[in-house]
Amino acid sequence: MWDNAPLLRSIANTLIVLSVCAALYGAAFYATHLPGLFPLQSVRLSDIPQRVDAEEVLQVVRNEVQGNFFTVDIERLRQSLEKLSWVRNVSIRREFPHRLVVQLEEHQALARWNNSGLVNQQGEVFSVGNDRVANSKQVLPGFIGQDGTAAEVTQRYTQFSQQLAALDLQVQQLALSPRHAWQLRLSNGMLLELGRDDMQQRLERFVEVYPYSLAAIQNRVKYVDLRYRNGFAVSGLANGGLAKQG
Repeated sequence: MWDNAPLLRSIANTLIVLSVCAALYGAAFYATHLPGLFPLQSVRLSDIPQRVDAEEVLQVVRNEVQGNFFTVDIERLRQSLEKLSWVRNVSIRREFPHRLVVQLEEHQALARWNNSGLVNQQGEVFSVGNDRVANSKQVLPGFIGQDGTAAEVTQRYTQFSQQLAALDLQVQQLALSPRHAWQLRLSNGMLLELGRDDMQQRLERFVEVYPYSLAAIQNRVKYVDLRYRNGFAVSGLANGGLAKQG
C-alpha cells in the first residue's frame, strides 16, 4: 500500500477536501451564530387576523424570538402561537436577510359545542374561553354530543342542512344522544326526532310532505317523530293531542 503512489495521492486529496469542508462548515457555523450578524429586524404577518388578538401575537413574538436570522427557534415560536385563541395552524418562513413571515390559519366557527366550546368547519372542537364564547355576536347553531363525536355531528349537519335547504329551513340545534339517536331543532321551532337508523331517508320524507301538510300549521307544531316506518307523528297542536300522518 505504502509504495502505491496513486493510492496515496488519492487518500491525501480526500483528506484535504474533508479538511477544507470542515473548516468552511466551522467558519459558517461560527459566523451565523454571532449575535451581531444577520440580526432579525422584523416579524411580518402575511394576513391581518380576523379573530386572533394581534396584541397576543405580538407578546408571543417578543417572548419567543431570540437569536439571529439563522438561530431563531422557529418550531418553538410556532408551537407558542398555536396556543393562542382562534389559532388553528401556524406556518413560519425565513425571508432573507432579516425577517420572519408568519401565516396564521384561524378557526372558522361552525357551531357551538355543548354550550362550552366551538366546532370549526373541519369538525374539530376548540376553545376560546367561556367568556369569549358567550360574548360572541356570531349566530351559530348548537351541537350536542359525546366527546369524540364532533366530526360525525359536523358531517350530519352538512347533510341535513342540504336536505332542508329546499324548505328554506335551517338547523338550529343538532343533538346526538349517547345511544346514537339524532334529534334536530329547526329554525321554525320544530323538534324532529330522527332516531338511530335511516336518518336521511326519514328527513327526506319530512321534506316531501312538509309543504302540503305541515307548512300551514308550523307555528302550532312543536314536535315531529319521524321514527315510524310509513309515516310520522305530530304533537303540539292547539288541542294538545298527537296526530299521526301517513
